Amino acid sequence: MLVIGLTGPTGAGKGEVSRLFAAYGLPVINADDVYHRLLEPPSSCLRELITEFGGEILTPTGTLDRKKLSRIVFSDPVLLERLNSITHRYVMEEVHRKLEHLRREGVRAAIFDAPQLFESGANRLCSVVVSVLADRMLRMERIMARDGIDAESAARRMASQKSDEYFRTHSDYIIENNTSPENLAPTVHRILCETGVLTP
Repeated sequence: MLVIGLTGPTGAGKGEVSRLFAAYGLPVINADDVYHRLLEPPSSCLRELITEFGGEILTPTGTLDRKKLSRIVFSDPVLLERLNSITHRYVMEEVHRKLEHLRREGVRAAIFDAPQLFESGANRLCSVVVSVLADRMLRMERIMARDGIDAESAARRMASQKSDEYFRTHSDYIIENNTSPENLAPTVHRILCETGVLTP
């Protein structure tokens, strides 16, 4: 089974590209969705996060307060690495199960949508890696609008990720997402043709 890894820095608009791939009928495994489901109580992953970061990362109802956790880890690279070491392990176990299920079902190709594709080592599961990039100021505007945070918080999140140059040198394809979503469709179609998923 061909596994197309889809990644890119926050605010680049990876979700739009993922929807375009899905429009061709390809199953999409979204690492963020997997992570969020793994945190639903009762949750081994959540218990481990509480042990590491304390009970203050919880809401009054006992679920994870993602904004509180983000404020803690995005200001300290060491804490961010601790968070990733815990969450990547749980997410990857579930992703392996999902990919194996798709293989048994005879699926020809699937999309693995993962913002932390390289950090988690999940790129090794992929036949092809596609990275979505966008101009820095556009990314900041998107993050602020999407997450309701200020420019300083958005900048911290951006600074915690790999550079555009890293994505360019470690990817098979780059999609530049600086304009409207409909301009992305031809590139997605070309990638699927070149990887043999579609017949040109």
